[in-house]
Amino acid sequence: MSVLIIVFLTAVIALFSGVFEQGKFARYIGILGLIIALYVSFMPECSFFDHYKHMYEYSDNTALFTKISIVTTLLLFFLGGFAFSNHRSHQSELYALMLFALCGGIILFGYQNLVTMFLGVEILSIPLYVMAGANKTDLRSNEASIKYFLMGAFATGFLLFGIAFIYGSAGSFDLYKIHDFGVANAGNVMFILGVLLILCALAFKVALAPFHMWSPDVYAGSPSLITAFMASVVKISGFFALFRLMTLGFAGVTHEWINVLGVFLIITLLLANVMGLAQTNAKRMLAYSSVSHAGYIGLVFFGMTSLSTYNLAFYLFAYSLSTVGVFMCLIWVEKLKRETSFGAFKGLAKTEPLLATAATISMLSMAGVPLTAGFMGKFALFSQAMNGAAFLVLVAVLGSALSIAYYLRLIIAMFFFKESTFKSSEKVTLTYNIIAVVVIALIIILGVFPDLFARMFGL
Repeated sequence: MSVLIIVFLTAVIALFSGVFEQGKFARYIGILGLIIALYVSFMPECSFFDHYKHMYEYSDNTALFTKISIVTTLLLFFLGGFAFSNHRSHQSELYALMLFALCGGIILFGYQNLVTMFLGVEILSIPLYVMAGANKTDLRSNEASIKYFLMGAFATGFLLFGIAFIYGSAGSFDLYKIHDFGVANAGNVMFILGVLLILCALAFKVALAPFHMWSPDVYAGSPSLITAFMASVVKISGFFALFRLMTLGFAGVTHEWINVLGVFLIITLLLANVMGLAQTNAKRMLAYSSVSHAGYIGLVFFGMTSLSTYNLAFYLFAYSLSTVGVFMCLIWVEKLKRETSFGAFKGLAKTEPLLATAATISMLSMAGVPLTAGFMGKFALFSQAMNGAAFLVLVAVLGSALSIAYYLRLIIAMFFFKESTFKSSEKVTLTYNIIAVVVIALIIILGVFPDLFARMFGL
C-alpha cells in the first residue's frame, strides 16, 4: 500500500503544479514520483498496513504486476513531452489523471474483496473517460469520450448486478469466503448468474469480443499517448483483476464459466484479426491488434499450472513494451502528418531509421516472431493451454498468422518506399531515440534470455 500512497500523492502534486507555468513541471513530478514508487515496490511492505489485509494485500504477485505497470507508465511519461505539446494549457491534469488511473490499477493487483475490486475498476475507468476526450476541438475525441463513458456505465451496471447476486447468495464480499461457498454450492443458480455477469463486465474492461465494440472508436479518437496507456497499463490491470477473481473467488465453479470464456476467446481471436486486415488506418489497426491480444492472454485460464501467474506477467510486460515501441512511432508521425493512415508512414525509415526499427521489432514481437519477447510469451501461454484447450491454441496460432499480414503492411510502408515523405529537417527528439533503444534492447534480450525477466523484477 506504500506504493499506492506514493503514486496518489504524486498525482495530487502533479495536478496542483498546473497553477505554476501552465503545469510544465507536472511530467517531471510524475517521473520522479514513479521512480520513487518503483524503488519502494522492491522493498518489503510496511507492517502498519497489515490492518487492511482484509481489503488489500500487497503480496508477491501484487508487487510484480505493480512494478510492470509503473515501468510501463514511466516509459509513457518520457514520451509525454512531445505527445502532449499541443495540450500545454492542461498538461498537469492529463498527467495527474494518468497517475490516478494507475492508482486504480494498483488497487486491482491486491484486492481481497469485491468492494475493493469495484473501487479499483472505477478509479481506473473514470480518469480514462476524461482523458479520451482531451482533444476538445476534435469531434472524434469527443465521440471517443462519450462512447467510452456510456458503454463503461453499462459495464459497471453488469458488474454491480453481478456483485449483488454474489453477495446475495454467498453472504460475503470476501474472495476466500466466496470461494468456499462456490465449492460447497456449485449448483447455486444465483451465484452462477453473478459470476457470469461479472465475467461480462470485466470482459468489457479488457476488450474481449463481443464486448470490444467501444475499442476501435475510442482508441482512434483518444490522444495517442492515452491510447497507448489504455492498451498497456489498463490491459495489465484489467487482466490481472479478472485472473485473480476467476482463479481465486470463482475457482469452485470453474466448469460453469470456463466454456463461456472459451467462446469469448474464439470470437475475439478470429474477429479481431480479420477486422485488423481490413483497416487502412494504423491506429484502428492497433486497436484491433489490442483486442486480439486479449484473446491470446485469455489462454492463461486453460491448463493452469503453478507458473500461470508468471506466464501472464511475462506476456503482459512483453506486450506493453511492444505497445510503447509502436505508439512512440505513431505519436511522432501523427504530430507531423496530422493523420495515422498507412500512407502517412511511407518512407519513415529513410529519415528516422531508429524509430522505424523500434516500431518494426515491436510489431514482430506482437506477431510472435522468434527471438522476440512476444514469441516467448506466446510460447509459454500456448504450451500451457495445450494441456486443456488444444483447439483454442489452434485458433490462436491461426490468429497470429493473420496478424502478421496487417503488421507487415505498416512495415512495408516504412521501409520499402524509395522516397521519404518526411522532411530531413524533421528530426525526432533525443528522448524518443533513447526510449527506442531501450524498447529494442528489452524485446530482443527477453526474447533470447527470458529468465532475465525474473531477475529484472526481483523474483
